[in-house]
Amino acid sequence: MITILDYSVNNLRSVQKAFEHLGHQTLVTSDPEIVARAEKLVLPGVGAFGEAMRNLRAKNLVEPVCEAVTAGKYVMGVCLGMQLLFDWSEELGLHQGLGILGGKVEKFPENPDLKVPHMGWSELELPRPSRLFAGLKNGEMCYFVHSYHALPDDETVIAARGKHGLKFVAGVERDNVMGAQFHPEKSSAVGLRILDNFGRL
Repeated sequence: MITILDYSVNNLRSVQKAFEHLGHQTLVTSDPEIVARAEKLVLPGVGAFGEAMRNLRAKNLVEPVCEAVTAGKYVMGVCLGMQLLFDWSEELGLHQGLGILGGKVEKFPENPDLKVPHMGWSELELPRPSRLFAGLKNGEMCYFVHSYHALPDDETVIAARGKHGLKFVAGVERDNVMGAQFHPEKSSAVGLRILDNFGRL
């Protein structure tokens, strides 16, 4: 069973439908007791970092998510959900994240030749073997919509990179913690392969 967190700022229904299309059972919830018992957790996300963290705190979801990571349960963040895994974000002020992965989230640099938000299909670069990206190769295309990108303290967590003026973190994996900056549920067969990889762990 894949438990998808409902914290009121996310695209959870499209993520849920993608998992169910692949044959994985899902449950959407904002109940911290259900989250605490979950086998696998997904944090989908569309919206602002600060608002997302306020909602997670208001719904008492921060502690069960962090405890799930400590217990070795598989946890995956999608888009904003991946950014929430880090310590801090500079989006619309300075906001504390979940602190599961060390590092911060910052905006793409100002550049007249660079459109922000980064929106559309971009290639993935896969620097190392990864369970989340198993079966994929460099150059696979995924769909992105974001203005901010993560800067991990430990670069060994980087499982995928993209390029938008500069190379940025497109995916992370450390033990049972995983994330995709792009939207796998909108990334055709490649995205479905990534979600299926997570679902089969």
